[in-house]
Amino acid sequence: MDWKVGLIKEFYRGLPLDRAKVETSRFGFEFLDELLCGGIRLEYGELTLSNVLHKYKLTNIPISRMNDLLSSHVQKNCNVCLYFGEHENQILCFNLDNNHKFNNTVIIAEVALAVGSLAALLTGLQCEPLVVASGRGYHVWCRLESAVANARLHEFMLHAAAIALLAVHQQGLDPLKVKFNFYPDPRINDIVSLRLFGSEHAKNKVFSCILTPEGLLDERASWEFFDNYLKSKTISLPTFDKALASLRSGSTGHP
Repeated sequence: MDWKVGLIKEFYRGLPLDRAKVETSRFGFEFLDELLCGGIRLEYGELTLSNVLHKYKLTNIPISRMNDLLSSHVQKNCNVCLYFGEHENQILCFNLDNNHKFNNTVIIAEVALAVGSLAALLTGLQCEPLVVASGRGYHVWCRLESAVANARLHEFMLHAAAIALLAVHQQGLDPLKVKFNFYPDPRINDIVSLRLFGSEHAKNKVFSCILTPEGLLDERASWEFFDNYLKSKTISLPTFDKALASLRSGSTGHP
């Protein structure tokens, strides 16, 4: 197994591996025969007129075929997106985007300020995140040592996002230009999925580099950072509980 696949499987441990959404430029009956071998079932396919990226939701994926899909993911032949557990998860993600109503092809000042404020807040709570560039925004991941109920994860993210948006407002910028989505979201667990680290943007072919306070890392450094993060930045449950209590009470020390 490719060492990168091993890192991906360990980082996202606990997410269901029997289903996934695959994004690829490939299509056609011959491709579907290849994609669905090994007993995989196609729940739906979404073909785009631009032919840039087509989406396929797959179910009943055996572990051997999931390993194949993840190998294709790290080799940049497709993007693999996973769904979250129905009741609890040991990983969460804030998805920050440039609001689609505004110039939606670039990182705008509001998004840059929001992600910086969010990362600083989480780090101050001893929940240092993994921040991954994603097109016009960022995926901000936190990994816990064991699973937590989705309702508590969602509450944690709501409080933290509100503080990050307040920072945007306090700087005289418009928080409505920032769109937050939360994973897991108890309302839509089996409807939406999220791209894993190691993907490549469909249009500009830019790798999903990791953002640090010093700036964006290149691809090689991003994989090294991902490895080190997995080894040393997993969040203990007492730390998560304390952070959630601080967010609830407003005693984060964050402006």
